[in-house]
Amino acid sequence: MERLVKHAADNSGSLMTTKRGGVASTAEAQRADFTLVGNKMLAPLDRAAIARIESQCTWKVAHAGEPIMSRDSDSRDVMFVAKGRCRIVNFSPSGREVAFAIAGAGDFFGEMAAIDGLPRSATVVALEDCVLGSISLQSFRDLVEQYPKVAFVIMEKLVRIVRTADDRIMDLATLSAYQRVYSELLKLIKPDPVRAGSWLIYPLPTQAQIASQASTTRETVARVLSHLASDGVAERKSKTLYVRQVERLRQLCDKMPSHVRPENGQ
Repeated sequence: MERLVKHAADNSGSLMTTKRGGVASTAEAQRADFTLVGNKMLAPLDRAAIARIESQCTWKVAHAGEPIMSRDSDSRDVMFVAKGRCRIVNFSPSGREVAFAIAGAGDFFGEMAAIDGLPRSATVVALEDCVLGSISLQSFRDLVEQYPKVAFVIMEKLVRIVRTADDRIMDLATLSAYQRVYSELLKLIKPDPVRAGSWLIYPLPTQAQIASQASTTRETVARVLSHLASDGVAERKSKTLYVRQVERLRQLCDKMPSHVRPENGQ
């Protein structure tokens, strides 16, 4: 695995680099990508304050599919996503993936271990090529103590995590596996800019990714998509899923269709 770590600019203004596990080129990312401007945690700060945080960062490029952070690791760094998207996941003892969230440009993660001192609670994997900056535990604590508004942003995120967890517990307790897949699809749809009254999902996540979000199996997702296609509710073309009957999809989410039989554990 190749990983390029980039540190803050030195006095000459050039980027210093450190290589881990192989040779990598500084051309892997444009210099403009190495910025924290626009990051949600730092939204209360002015540009000068953000620049000071940037100077404390260690930067790296992670390629699609590359692990960024491992569950149970002792690292306490807090990470900022400057470019790209990452999947925050966990794995059951059998190896089944459970997705927690997707962190995109402007998001941050790793704050939980920095706050409570416990091992990491999840694994983070690059969904696409990413540029990330990280600050040490001490830099994070200094930041929070110096800027109370930053602490409030972090608290808001933690509250959202709790609310999302509550919703998922309710879904697991009350919805079938099919209904959970329908629910995930409804969260992803957007109006079709070409065809009035139609909706779409682009890019359509893989069946494994949808299964991970819905806490079910890839085979269940495949059956759901097949049923939606045969019933004329949705039509898949390449990386796009066109939802022709969005109200019907909402109805399916609310009530299990008659042709579906509950599966053990799903």
